[in-house]
Amino acid sequence: MPPVSTTSTLRGKVAVVTGAGSGIGRSLALAIARRGGRLSVCDVNEDGLAETVEAARALRADVHSHPVDVADRGAVAGYAKEVHAHFGVVHQLYNNAGIAGGAGFLDTEHELFERVLAVNLSGVVSCTREFLPRLIESGDGHLVNISSLNGIVAQQFLGAYCTSKFAVRGFTESVRAEMLSLGHPVRVTVVHPGGVATNIARSAAAPASFTAEQLELFHGRQRLYERKLLRMPPDMAAEVIIHGVERGRKRILVGSDARALDRLVRLLPSVYPSLLVRAERLLAR
Repeated sequence: MPPVSTTSTLRGKVAVVTGAGSGIGRSLALAIARRGGRLSVCDVNEDGLAETVEAARALRADVHSHPVDVADRGAVAGYAKEVHAHFGVVHQLYNNAGIAGGAGFLDTEHELFERVLAVNLSGVVSCTREFLPRLIESGDGHLVNISSLNGIVAQQFLGAYCTSKFAVRGFTESVRAEMLSLGHPVRVTVVHPGGVATNIARSAAAPASFTAEQLELFHGRQRLYERKLLRMPPDMAAEVIIHGVERGRKRILVGSDARALDRLVRLLPSVYPSLLVRAERLLAR
C-alpha cells in the first residue's frame, strides 16, 4: 500500500465523494481526511453516511454531508448548490456511488436494468454536470470516476453492471478530451478496481421473476464472488486510488486481477469472453 504523504496535494482541497456510506467510498473519504482534505460526502444510506462522517471527524477533518440518491437529478442539483454554499469552492469530485443488480440479460426485467444504469451511469453524468463547472472555477480541478474491472472486461450474468461501467469509462475519456481541447484546468481520471471486499455483490438485487431455485443459484454465485474474487481491503484500494490521483494518472487499475485482465483483453480481445466462461466454470467447482 502506498504510504500516506505528509505533504499531500490534497491538503486544504475540497473533495466530494459520492457513495461514501461504505466500501471504497468510505475508505476514499477517510484517506482524503488523513491527508488534510476537506470533505463533502453523500450516500443514499443515511446510517452508513453518519458512520463515515463520525470517522472522518475523528481524523479532525472538516466534513459536510447530505443523504443523496444520485439517480435523482433534482437531488444531485440541490446537493451541488449546498456544497458550494458551504465551502465556496470544489476541487475534486469522486463519482463512486454504484450498485449491482440483475442476472442473465434474458432474466433481468427492464426496470431493474434501468435502475442499475440510473445509479451507475446517470448518477455519474448528473454529478459531473453539476460539479464540473465548480472544478473549472477552482483552477485546480480533478474529476475521478470509478468504473470497474467490468469497464474493461465483460462477464456473463452482469449485463446491466458491465453496460454501466463500460459507459462510465467512455464518458470519462470523452470529458477528458473536452477538458484538454478547451484548455480547462481539470484533470480527469478513470478508475478500474478489481475484486475489492465491499458489499456490492451481496447487496445486488435479483430479478423479481426468479423462482426459489433460481434465487438460491443467484445467492450462491454472490457468495462465490465474495469468497474467491472480492479480496482486496477497501482501505488498500482507496490508497491506490489516491496515490494515483496525487500523481495525476489518467487511468488507475486497482489490484493484480485488474492489471492481469487488462492485459488479457489487450492481447486477446475476441477470445477473452470464452476464456472467462471456462475460468468461471472451474471456479464454481
